[in-house]
Amino acid sequence: MGINYGQIANNLPSPSRVVGLLQSLNVSRVKLYDADPNVLLAFANTNVEFIIGLGNEYIQSVPDAAKAQAWIETHVKPYIGRTKITCITVGNEVDNSNDTQLLTNLVPAMQSVYKALVNLGLDKQVTVTTAHSLNILLSFHSQTGYPFLINAYPFFAYKGSPDEVSLDYALFGSNNTGMTDPITNLYYDNMLYAQVDAVYSAIKAMGHTNIEVKVSETGWPSKGDADEVGATPQNAGLYNGNLFKRVQARQGTPAKPSVPIDVHVFALFNEDLKPGPTSERNYGLFYPDGSPVYNMGFHAYLPEGTDIAYTSASGSDVSHPCSFDTFLVEFLKNVQVMLIALHCLFAGFSSFQSDSIFGGLFNVFMRALFCTQRRGRGQKTLEDQ
Repeated sequence: MGINYGQIANNLPSPSRVVGLLQSLNVSRVKLYDADPNVLLAFANTNVEFIIGLGNEYIQSVPDAAKAQAWIETHVKPYIGRTKITCITVGNEVDNSNDTQLLTNLVPAMQSVYKALVNLGLDKQVTVTTAHSLNILLSFHSQTGYPFLINAYPFFAYKGSPDEVSLDYALFGSNNTGMTDPITNLYYDNMLYAQVDAVYSAIKAMGHTNIEVKVSETGWPSKGDADEVGATPQNAGLYNGNLFKRVQARQGTPAKPSVPIDVHVFALFNEDLKPGPTSERNYGLFYPDGSPVYNMGFHAYLPEGTDIAYTSASGSDVSHPCSFDTFLVEFLKNVQVMLIALHCLFAGFSSFQSDSIFGGLFNVFMRALFCTQRRGRGQKTLEDQ
């Protein structure tokens, strides 16, 4: 299970604290909408895999090979040795925009970014794709074998036709009759799987059978405007909670039963500056203070303490993943969390994710050892930039 980490807000915790939150959730895959160096540095030498975003604002320029390579050298190459960057999404929902120039330049931009990765020897580590809302763009993916990402939201289908779409069907509920596809005769007990298989069907109809479909965004808002039917904490908790169970069971869709569905949930936090209807600011699993927006049946913890400031590779001398101050704060932070974990375990709260807490201490130790071996005393050097 992955999660979308958006940052269109003015009250979010620092990336250094988010590391602890995601560790407590055992989340190992994160999707960013940009290539924020603060986030990439904060997650250095962790096991978290990142999808990073090349924003729509770059699409008209990166078809130029030199500019594409410059973007990779600035936003990927300095970090990939320590942070697991596995994919670049070129733009976001470009096919839904009214900008014909973006649509025209999308595939050339993807091809140019791919060639830059090849030139730098990174194409085996980092894939290139783009996010869609169920519209089809296939040629590039067929040629490279990279996955096809979709943004799939049963919420929108229910909101648009609440009298025709079963809420239980949209929420993975057990009290719905489901539907049988009249063409394939496959039975669906939830809408998300039907949406994913609809994309597989469209891809197959266009002559492609070697493209994997991954869900880069899905979620349910906990609050909405008066006309946003179904946007409640209860429904959001049911949707995401039931989805987590299916992902943990490594379920495939009816059309692809042997391929576990690959999902990034939208979103980690409520983002108070997002434009649009109220729902857009209320997809988060957590409030910015780390408290859950609703109950999904598991515990998480946002570490307290000093936020650690990071800069990009070319930034000024501030706290760095290999500085003594960073290690001291992280060590004390993880000791504090470990004590809370031990208290919860002895009190009988067996669902507390204690393994991730001890893993956090181990990660701090290993990062200290790694930096000491490479740099003597963990000081930032020009070679690390």
